[in-house]
Amino acid sequence: MTLVTQSLPTAKAQPEKVPPLRNGDRLTAEEFERRYDATPGLKKAELINGVVYMAPPVTLDDHGGPHFDIIAWLGSYRIATPGVRGGDNATLRLPLANRPQPDACLIILPSHGGQVQIDSSGYIVGAPELVAEVAATSASYDLHDKLDLYLQVGVREYLVWRVFDRAIDWFVLRGGQYERLAPTPDGLYKSEVLPGLWLDPAALMDGDMVRVAQVQQQGNASPEHLAFVARLQQAAALQPPAGGGP
Repeated sequence: MTLVTQSLPTAKAQPEKVPPLRNGDRLTAEEFERRYDATPGLKKAELINGVVYMAPPVTLDDHGGPHFDIIAWLGSYRIATPGVRGGDNATLRLPLANRPQPDACLIILPSHGGQVQIDSSGYIVGAPELVAEVAATSASYDLHDKLDLYLQVGVREYLVWRVFDRAIDWFVLRGGQYERLAPTPDGLYKSEVLPGLWLDPAALMDGDMVRVAQVQQQGNASPEHLAFVARLQQAAALQPPAGGGP
C-alpha cells in the first residue's frame, strides 16, 4: 500500500506592525525614530528625556505666523553668511533619549568650524549654535524641559518667543549656565555667537517685518559680521581636503 501524504500550506510571515507614536509615550531614541518613520501624516513629534511630545494643530496667530516670521528673519542672515545653514523643524540627534525638532535653528557647518556633525542620513548630530522656538506662554515645555536639555547639550544661544505673553527670551550659554542676553540701549538683540545676527524684538512681535529686515540688513553690513564671515572662510580653508589627502 502506498501512503499519500499531503503537505500543509506554509503560513506567510506577517510584517511586524509598528505601534504609532502617542503623546506621553516613554521610548528609547531608536524606538522613537522607528515609530516616527512608520506614522503617516505626522507633522511634528519630539522626544525629550525619553518622553514623546506631539504638537496639536496650530493657528496662524499662535504659532504658524510667528514661526514663518522667525524663518524669514533667520533666512536673511543665512543668505549673507556663507558657512552658516538654517533648519526649519529639523530633528536633532542628541545624546541619550532626545530627538527634539526645534521650530528653527542656525548651525555653523562642520566644514567651517561648527560644533555639529551631519550624519549619513542627513540629520544634525549635536547642539546647534542657535535654536529658536515659538511657545504659547512661559508655562510651555520650551522654557522648562527643552531649556534644560539645550543647556545640557551645549546649545550656545536659545531664543523663545512667548506669543501670548508678548515677550522674547534670548539666552546665551556662559560658564555652563544660560544667562539672558541684554538688549542694546536702542532695544535690539545682538547675537554673541553669530555676529551680525540682530533683532528688533518689538518689531518682530508687532509683525513689522520691514523693520525686522532693515535691522538685520544693518547687522549683515556691520564690521563684526564681515569679520565673522572672514573667520568662517579661513576655517574652511584650513580643513583637510576630502578623502584625507595632504
